[in-house]
Amino acid sequence: MPLSNAELRRYDSGVLRLPSDKRSEYHQQVDRLVQLLSKSLRDQSKIKISKVVKAGSFAKHTILRQTYEDPVDVDVVFYIRDLDPKQETLESLGTLIYEALIEIYPNKAVDDFEIQRKAATVVFKGSGLSVDIVPVIEDPSRDGYGWQFDIKDGTKLQTCAPCQIKFVRDRKDADKDYRTLVRLAKKWRNRAGLSHLKSFVIELIMAHLLDTCGASESIEKRFRDFLLYIAQSELKERISFPENGTSQPYFSEPVVILDPVCSDNNVASRLTDAEREEIVAAAWDAWETANFASAEGDIDLWKEIFGPRFSTEAAA
Repeated sequence: MPLSNAELRRYDSGVLRLPSDKRSEYHQQVDRLVQLLSKSLRDQSKIKISKVVKAGSFAKHTILRQTYEDPVDVDVVFYIRDLDPKQETLESLGTLIYEALIEIYPNKAVDDFEIQRKAATVVFKGSGLSVDIVPVIEDPSRDGYGWQFDIKDGTKLQTCAPCQIKFVRDRKDADKDYRTLVRLAKKWRNRAGLSHLKSFVIELIMAHLLDTCGASESIEKRFRDFLLYIAQSELKERISFPENGTSQPYFSEPVVILDPVCSDNNVASRLTDAEREEIVAAAWDAWETANFASAEGDIDLWKEIFGPRFSTEAAA
């Protein structure tokens, strides 16, 4: 017997979704960090911050609640004005941010901070919250847009954090279960150990299926269809959106999924062919398990996909 929508919504609400009290706690931690970091950057450098935007899964409400295999992180985008993206690098911006973080938190070990590909990271050990500070050089000609850098290869791309948040919100407005489906897919991803399958890629694949297939009544079937799409397409189909328009560049990477707010950005560009094959194989296995679990009404089989905490019972 297939799982009902009510059962999967209970699982999402009771196990997957970030509780409101935790969301408030994380907001307070991030707001305090933003306040201190903004002041430090203004005091110590030429950096002019035009605005700060909470982004990523936290802002899109697709984040999972924290468990040992589901970390909680928040992207905070610092828009910096009056800088030339042709002259600046992430290394120059990242160093300023890194030094400011150490000044703000002098009692923290330096190891608490890490310069990642596009961000400096602060980890709050008490709550386990990880905050990525993402510097973006503002594009004064386009509201919300700016240039984001990659520290490893020196490339830069244009992005729009508020636009990406709006894209997900628009899909949620078109389909009330869109975010539930994204969280189900992310939980499967984490259980399967597919760390290279990024959250934004999952959100975009689910949005593509919504745009092309519509919102059917069954959440369970749509989750199985998500797995089947990955398995059958082998992630070799180019994915784009109405927001991308008709003029789109060519990409040579194994997986091509266009950023709906910037057609020059292939969101899946970091996926190697070996990683693509691993994701496809995992999707086939999960689809076969899900089909059998649906036919048999076997909760234990669903736990193979979602983990031992999978439950469709209402919270006590």
